[in-house]
Amino acid sequence: MLENLTDKIGHALRNLRGVSKLSEDNMQAALKEVRQALLSADVHFKVARKFVAEVQAKCVGQAVLKSVTPGQQVIKIINDELIALLGAGSTELASKKPLRIMMVGLHGAGKTTSSAKLALHLAKKAAYKPALIACDVYRPAAIDQLETLAKQVDCQFFADRSEKDVVKIGRNGLKAARDAEANLIIFDTAGRLQIDEDLIGEIQRLKKAIQPDEILLVADAALGQEAVNVAQKFHDAVQCTGIILTKLDGDARGGAALSMKTITDVPIKFMGIGEQLDAFDTFHPDRMASRILGMGDVVSLVEKAQENIDEQEAAQMAEKLRKADFNLEDFLKQMQQMKKMGSLGSIVGMLPGMSGIEIGDEEEKKMARTEAIILSMTRQERRMPRLLRGSRLRRIANGSGTSIRDVNGLLKQFTQMQKMMRMMRGGKGKKMMKAMQSKMGDQGQLPNLPNF
Repeated sequence: MLENLTDKIGHALRNLRGVSKLSEDNMQAALKEVRQALLSADVHFKVARKFVAEVQAKCVGQAVLKSVTPGQQVIKIINDELIALLGAGSTELASKKPLRIMMVGLHGAGKTTSSAKLALHLAKKAAYKPALIACDVYRPAAIDQLETLAKQVDCQFFADRSEKDVVKIGRNGLKAARDAEANLIIFDTAGRLQIDEDLIGEIQRLKKAIQPDEILLVADAALGQEAVNVAQKFHDAVQCTGIILTKLDGDARGGAALSMKTITDVPIKFMGIGEQLDAFDTFHPDRMASRILGMGDVVSLVEKAQENIDEQEAAQMAEKLRKADFNLEDFLKQMQQMKKMGSLGSIVGMLPGMSGIEIGDEEEKKMARTEAIILSMTRQERRMPRLLRGSRLRRIANGSGTSIRDVNGLLKQFTQMQKMMRMMRGGKGKKMMKAMQSKMGDQGQLPNLPNF
């Protein structure tokens, strides 16, 4: 999501290299490209126009600091404006226990799944005891779906399959949740068109009955500019307090994320970033701005690592790497730990300077194939790959659904990696790293590497 916007903004700013001062003339062409990039990403035209005007007003006439390039200075200004556009400092939920949340939105936006994801997220992050209340009486199997999800995230669930009055279901569900001592009560309502007055009236009556502390609009990022109109209509009807933006891991243009806060003045509070129930996170405007500008999101990457990687195991692995004592069993553990952090594409997208690198299905399949090959080995074979010959290779290939050539290819790559690790030990390796760092720094390709 938004990779095209990142590429186009990066291309626009390359034209500013070499200028000593930011003027109206040298900014005009660059900002025209930025505006076109925003519009092509489905950012609302009013938002794009205002954004470019704000950036231009802050850029023109500024002398370029000696310590940075003009492009870097403009990136800083654009970064600040993106953060303001996305809604800096406004993503917190009401600090209450019990906390009542009503979920609203269009058909197919992902309300039911997002309800369960939100319950799991807040149970982990803020030690809430959640309950899910099924208030969708129209979509077939909606109640069954929410019940299944409630079991998966281990939370309370309430439904009344014989009742069609949503307001009554809401009241009874609220009482049941309180009796179960739940302190996070999430009401999953039916999807409805923003122009359907009867259904809009229904959520207005439900709101009056349950008095929610938060009303979260679940919006599909792939809707484009229509998402802005949807957000505005729902906000006018029930005064939404926040937005959950779903499907941010997709390949849609995603400009809705840059438009909704400005047009509706409703902050984006959460985002869905995958199909798994834990693929859900708090929306951080500063981190999203950084990713749009190709600067990665190291903070989120570190947080994911802290949540999913055992600190003691990581320390032991670091010591093995330092001694170049690293086998296929260690490699398998690393792959499995990385999988817990999300897809390969999402991880790479958080790394600075890696936004232009596309990680498609083929790369994910290669990683799965590598894991299958290693899992088909015995523990002894993983620890001593030199044992892998003849019939062992055939058994591993058959067991992993691959070919002997695939198995040999993996072993060859692993052997090369081991050789490289051994070379990097000691003074010779440090000299090589210093030489590489100096060369890359001189060419302006990468910033200086930190010393470890």
